[in-house]
Amino acid sequence: MRRGRGFTLIEVLVALVVMSTMAMMAWRGLDALIKSREIAQTNLDQSARLQTVLAQWEQDLRSIQDSGSVEALNFDGASLRLTRQHPLGLQVVVWVVRGGALHRWESKPAQTVGALEDNFKRGAQLLAQDSGQLRALEGVTGWQLYCYRGNSWSNCLSSGNEEAAAPPAPPASPASGAAPPDKQRTTLPSGIRMLLQFGPGSGFGGPLTRQVELRPQA
Repeated sequence: MRRGRGFTLIEVLVALVVMSTMAMMAWRGLDALIKSREIAQTNLDQSARLQTVLAQWEQDLRSIQDSGSVEALNFDGASLRLTRQHPLGLQVVVWVVRGGALHRWESKPAQTVGALEDNFKRGAQLLAQDSGQLRALEGVTGWQLYCYRGNSWSNCLSSGNEEAAAPPAPPASPASGAAPPDKQRTTLPSGIRMLLQFGPGSGFGGPLTRQVELRPQA
């Protein structure tokens, strides 16, 4: 009887090389698939975050209510302050771009004029360590706001968007008890256009524009 012939050392080595090559190719394919999935998930999370922030932005603007004591909408080039309706009173909301991100801050609802004015001043002096501040969206390097007035868009910082002040009246004597003349107030636009600028590595390509029609609450 003939004995069974086994594998030679060279055949075993060749088989090991082939198996290791196939394993390496399979690992690279699996690694590329995992990385692609991670990138897709990151982009999906960023898009979901962006949509959430934009929805909150639109809700704030559509809930604007003019109190008559402070400006319902105030933009100074760096931050936007507004007063919005809340079930427990009026709330001051501030949006600001700082430190490569878009931040949102909201005050506690105010039920008196004094409390509302204090919250409005606090919003103007917003500090980075304020507990009410939320880092809403990363990768934002700058923004611009445009107001729709008189059938045209213009920078919200431009002058000429104010109501004419009441004619100056002679100062009343202390005994008369007459109220001081009204200060010049900024009219509310009928729409706001926001232009967000994103930095490199933010995951967003190019600027983002969003327009909102304002419907001030009565």
